[in-house]
Amino acid sequence: MKQISFLFIIFALVLAACAPSTSQPAPSGEFDIDDWDSVLAAARGQTVNWYIWGGSESINAYVDNFYGKALQERYGITLNRIPLAATEDAINQVLSEKQAGTDPGAVDLIWINGENFFTLKQANMLYKDWAQKLPNAKLVNWENPAINLDFGTPVDNMESPWSSAQFQFVYDSARPSTASGQTDDLPRSYAELKAWACANPGRFTYVAPGAGGFIGTRFLKGALYELSGGEAQWKTFDQATWDKHSPALWAYLNELEPCLWRKGEAYPKNEPEMVTLFANGEIDLSFTQDISGAGRWIKDGLMPATARTFVFNRYMIGDFNYVAIPVNAPNKAAALVLTNLLLEPEFQAAQILPENGFGLGYAIDVTRITDTDAKTQLEQAAAKLGESATPATDLAKTLAGDTAPQYQGLVEQGWLEFVVQK
Repeated sequence: MKQISFLFIIFALVLAACAPSTSQPAPSGEFDIDDWDSVLAAARGQTVNWYIWGGSESINAYVDNFYGKALQERYGITLNRIPLAATEDAINQVLSEKQAGTDPGAVDLIWINGENFFTLKQANMLYKDWAQKLPNAKLVNWENPAINLDFGTPVDNMESPWSSAQFQFVYDSARPSTASGQTDDLPRSYAELKAWACANPGRFTYVAPGAGGFIGTRFLKGALYELSGGEAQWKTFDQATWDKHSPALWAYLNELEPCLWRKGEAYPKNEPEMVTLFANGEIDLSFTQDISGAGRWIKDGLMPATARTFVFNRYMIGDFNYVAIPVNAPNKAAALVLTNLLLEPEFQAAQILPENGFGLGYAIDVTRITDTDAKTQLEQAAAKLGESATPATDLAKTLAGDTAPQYQGLVEQGWLEFVVQK
């Protein structure tokens, strides 16, 4: 009996060893998006293939030196930066994988926005329901249409912001016509701008809207927001809305025209031409979208050291660029960790500094930072930008999103027809 009992015990142990365990770890690469520790565990040892525009050596170096090192040292993740001549190359890669039924594919993360995001979203090739589940997503103002709409396309938690650019004005604090701006007498609305321009005839102009003058188109859109009573109605295209409010835009610009440089007989065709007019003392206000304000132009010797930036109280249009994860990405966990890293305050602080090679604006809302060390990092970075930059809090308070893309052509063509050729 003892021998039989012993054999039975041995048999039971063998069965137990062969039975599936309910406490076994998840297979490599699997994770629960609602459990960040499981994401970190799955990501360790992975290589994240980041497909990113490679046309800037300084940006390439920034990505490698900041994110590449941090991923490896903190999380055991290897960054494989795939340089692209154009973002469309990554889009075509993902679409060709869809056609071939390739899963997993080759692409983990894409630097993306606008039409390219729309294309992959329409093709149902984007990983879903993740962007606001990142730990650092709480630092992003998702309620702002400038972020939750990507050139009119709802983000829908399929991409996360990385950086931004925002419309600002430049003035010279040493010039008599603008020195009073130090006491906040500069125009703070489009209505005040027209009054200022006509009180200082010939000292203002704007970039001609169009292919080379994207910043000029943005200037006109801000005026359209103010004249029509808000930006919300311009997020989706409606011909009736355009027909109702666009005449007020043309009337405003035609009233402004005789007060402009050369009385509106000519316009700078792009931002550099406007900067030249400003530097030569022909006009007193210029445009920029740089987080460093006038800093880049000052550094290049194209603006005086006394150049400063300011914003209106509302309707300073900005746009964000994002990263997105294809639905067939082979290393989603690593892509999520990298995306969360992009939003870390220390890296958001580093990216605004031109000397680090990137020099684009925040993706986070700096007013949401509560951690003392993070606040200090951001404040120190902003201090390095100097007085030539607009305070980050001013940018955040005045940020407005862009219009639905269909209005772009209408603004540019309407300006030619109703202002230039009237």
